[in-house]
Amino acid sequence: MKVAFFDCFAGISGDMTLGAILDAGADETLFRKELSKIGGIEFDLEIKKVVRRGIQATDVQVKIKHEHHHRHLSDITRIIEESALAESVKQKATSIFRVLAEAEARVHGTTAESVHFHEVGAVDAIVDIVGACVGLHLLGVERVVVSPLPMGHGWVECQHGRIPLPAPATVEILKGAPVYSANVEGELVTPTGAAIVKTLAHSFGHMPQMRVQNTGYGAGNTEFPFPNLLRVFVGETDSSVPFHKVSIVETNIDDMNPEFYNSAMQKLFLAGALDVFTTPICMKKNRPGALLTVICPEEKAGAVSEVVLRETTSFGVRVTSGERRCLDRRWVDAETEFGTVKVKVGSLRGEDLTVSPEYEDCKKAAEIAGVPVRRVYEEAAAAFKRGQKQ
Repeated sequence: MKVAFFDCFAGISGDMTLGAILDAGADETLFRKELSKIGGIEFDLEIKKVVRRGIQATDVQVKIKHEHHHRHLSDITRIIEESALAESVKQKATSIFRVLAEAEARVHGTTAESVHFHEVGAVDAIVDIVGACVGLHLLGVERVVVSPLPMGHGWVECQHGRIPLPAPATVEILKGAPVYSANVEGELVTPTGAAIVKTLAHSFGHMPQMRVQNTGYGAGNTEFPFPNLLRVFVGETDSSVPFHKVSIVETNIDDMNPEFYNSAMQKLFLAGALDVFTTPICMKKNRPGALLTVICPEEKAGAVSEVVLRETTSFGVRVTSGERRCLDRRWVDAETEFGTVKVKVGSLRGEDLTVSPEYEDCKKAAEIAGVPVRRVYEEAAAAFKRGQKQ
């Protein structure tokens, strides 16, 4: 599996992302050809080699031929969807812009569809975002891992005047992602850079185990006491198990009637939870308690958190980002002497590794036949294996 690791030691912006990807081996001719498929905007790309504190990097500047009026999310989405770009590139680019729009909407107290894109909606942002998706596509990257992100401080001028750093939109976008203070004045992570990694990252953390094939450096334009660069590693990992981004919602509980957990768990699954479980823990003053853990798709974290707060005695939850790797799954009907039983099969690269008869089917068949559930379960597993050999 082809992996890209974004080493954001000096932060990230849209143009730094383009520079790093091109520096890591994306073909410039093909890159320009793909970006030329974006209609409705006029721009030129200036790509050159520069040196930042002794390290050579690629600098990408988007030159706008003439300004356009402010755009809404629907305008930008239409520009991308009407292009001749690959469908996967279109989907990722529009997802990034939606993340930006939703963050701006929360900051300004409006809706994503009503947001007027100012800085982030300019032509250079469209090129940066689409270009990031195009570059990773050209490199054949299947998985993106991003390091924790450094936050600067101070002020920046924008359409609304002076605003504090990190920019409010950046803060909104990076909720749930690992960040830290770099103790430096200036903008290290821009809203565009934040949206790119938050949307495309399969996980945040340390560099994964990989065989590095190429390394690229993308140049920033502000002078800092360190190299203002984004470094991208591109390489191969042995794992071919697909990765899925998830949110992990947790809370510690020591004052709830244990009978309430059943109802809470049922409602959590209805809210979109992938897994729910409790772990015995020892809390302050040595009180026994339970750690309630819910794993869910990132987009379900809000709904799941609300269920936890409504259905338990918790005063708050912790939400972190993670990933899970799963076998390919399919359901198969197994014909047994007790009737048809559904069997869940887990496979890897076409090889069946796990066979699990559906418990409720086994239980129902066992009650009708007057036999132990275990007998039906074993017969269903054996029937599936016999069917595979035929």
